Amino acid sequence: MPIKVSIIEDDARFRETLVALVGVAEGFRCVGAYPNAEVALKEIPKAWPDVLLADINLPKVSGIVCVSKLKSMQPSMQVIMLTAYVDSDQIFDSLKAGASGYLTKKTPVTKILEAISEVHAGGAPMSHFIARKLVEHFQEKRPSKQTDALSAREYEILSHLAKGLQYKEIGESLSISAHTVRIHVRHIYEKLHVSSRTEAVLKFVGKDNSGASV
Repeated sequence: MPIKVSIIEDDARFRETLVALVGVAEGFRCVGAYPNAEVALKEIPKAWPDVLLADINLPKVSGIVCVSKLKSMQPSMQVIMLTAYVDSDQIFDSLKAGASGYLTKKTPVTKILEAISEVHAGGAPMSHFIARKLVEHFQEKRPSKQTDALSAREYEILSHLAKGLQYKEIGESLSISAHTVRIHVRHIYEKLHVSSRTEAVLKFVGKDNSGASV
């Protein structure tokens, strides 16, 4: 079955480029393209996509607010945020809203297709520049005290999760199996009292689910 994709983008030319990209690619199908959040919130529930590409800086209602509302209705839908400007607060606000991927609009079109496949498979694709911004933020900010309960290995794995790496990639980096990584992640979730990667990452950078510092 092809991956069903919807797009929210107010720039007509870029929106048309994304529609054409998804429309001709094997294994993908565009099920909707919308110029703003208001139209998207009305139309997307009529035909839910597997993956949503959403611009952050939409007119009136922001892409982050729109994604938060859509995710509350369809939690299984995966979301990749698209942005022309990289801002640390927007990155974390997007994660809290339910996004699993974050790309700049300068990302090559072939990489966008790869990101759609990756997020659909459970990954967390991010542009290298954005991943670097996250790493810099982690280095500047003292980790949350809530992570003190983690072992050295668990903390190491959590830091890799925060960079958007998949279990297989973490395993290769640490010379352990993906199955072992999965076991460690389960223990991390139990110790931090969370149930998702996003919640764990927020605690790693010292924010609770409301965005307040902890």
